[in-house]
Amino acid sequence: MHIQVILRVIGLLIMIFSLTLLPPIIVSLIYQDGALQAFLYALLINLASGLVIWFPFRNHRGDLKIRDGFLVTVLFWTTLGLFGSVPFFLATDPHLSFTDSLFESLSGLTTTGATILTAIDDLPQSILFYRQWLQWLGGMGIIVLAVAIMPMLGVGGMQLYRAETPGPVKDSKLTPRIAETAKALWYIYASLTIVCTLSYWAAGMSFFDALCHSFSTVAIGGFSTHDASIGYFNSVTIEIICTVFMVIAALNFGLHFYAWRTRSVWHYFKDPEARFFFFLLGSAISLATLVLILTETFDWQTSLRYAIFESVSIATTAGFSTSDFSVWPHFLPFLLIVTSFAGGCASSTGGGMKVIRILLILKQGFREIQRLVHPNAVIPVKVGGKAIQERVVSAVWGFFSAYLLVYVILMIGLMATGIDQVTAWSAVAATLNNLGPGLGEVAANFASINDPSKWMLCFAMLLGRLEVFTLLVLFTPMFWQK
Repeated sequence: MHIQVILRVIGLLIMIFSLTLLPPIIVSLIYQDGALQAFLYALLINLASGLVIWFPFRNHRGDLKIRDGFLVTVLFWTTLGLFGSVPFFLATDPHLSFTDSLFESLSGLTTTGATILTAIDDLPQSILFYRQWLQWLGGMGIIVLAVAIMPMLGVGGMQLYRAETPGPVKDSKLTPRIAETAKALWYIYASLTIVCTLSYWAAGMSFFDALCHSFSTVAIGGFSTHDASIGYFNSVTIEIICTVFMVIAALNFGLHFYAWRTRSVWHYFKDPEARFFFFLLGSAISLATLVLILTETFDWQTSLRYAIFESVSIATTAGFSTSDFSVWPHFLPFLLIVTSFAGGCASSTGGGMKVIRILLILKQGFREIQRLVHPNAVIPVKVGGKAIQERVVSAVWGFFSAYLLVYVILMIGLMATGIDQVTAWSAVAATLNNLGPGLGEVAANFASINDPSKWMLCFAMLLGRLEVFTLLVLFTPMFWQK
């Protein structure tokens, strides 16, 4: 393991990250909101810390191996959450503890959207901007950005990309060179953000709100500059725009790249994962609308409006809200949380286990039923008419098993701290799936839960963002053997 090269990369990435504090500093200067000092001190602390780590190893270069890539990714996301919390900790408004600062920082960077803040409308504009900015940076992944713009890192970019990119097939590249792939992804990501900002602005948002909400929409983060989230604006047009961009961001960015190259959209409807994703969304929307109408919770127009937005928001793991879905009748709150386990498509900014994994699990289950009838038959698992390698199928089952095991352990851990079953179940789901809102005590925010639970949920957010194995592999003795 190349520890010296790894420390050099970590130090360099932290210094790069410190520069991301410049935009909120500019916002603070524009609005004169009183938070400038916190961001300036944070910039100096982060830059100095990165320099201290990088300087002793500045001349150490070399290609990273697979294990090195995992270690860099985990270390960077962990340290990033730590250094990202500095402005929250130093700010006087809001006045947060270290645990709360770290929770808010990790929630932003992992695009979870779970918050411990209350009275968000009254916070300084730079703090509001910074929360949204963290989500935007974390949406596509800061390491992917580093691979895109920093080929001079002198490391094997493919290993970082493999560890960072969500989805069961890690080796898929859009272009022959990995740096070009990362650049292509970020060009699409930035373009969607610009279009989303202009759309929100044209629909009636202030430019500040439009920019901030575009960050969290395209990143499928769910942070808002208002306590009432998207419901604050009470605009059907804004809700439609938000819904459209949440769906776009939850699709595989490889499809967007192909659409840009071919100037065609028909492949979206041919892709098996995208079709299954649309099917899940359609089913959730139909069922939610039907229940809301039959229970006379709202009139049919309002039922349709809320059902579409909340179903898409929860299923894509964005977590925006226009209505408090936790008080909806019967099984709907539970159902919507369950849809977040599927989340977005592979190589999207959505959380959850990814739609393609759920599709493969269902097909594998159906294959086992067929084998009961035809025990000697060779029945491959096919997606889109193509047979899937057995290695990928078994990896998906392994991921599913690990996901459930981690989920159960974290849920029991939260209950051990005194949290009730409903709150514990939904809090783990909300953080492990990078969703944000939950049920029970965490329906509105996570401010009321105890510190040990917040630390466990921070770990859950990292597990969800790094797709479990990337983080868990570090806890195996095999990883550290020479």
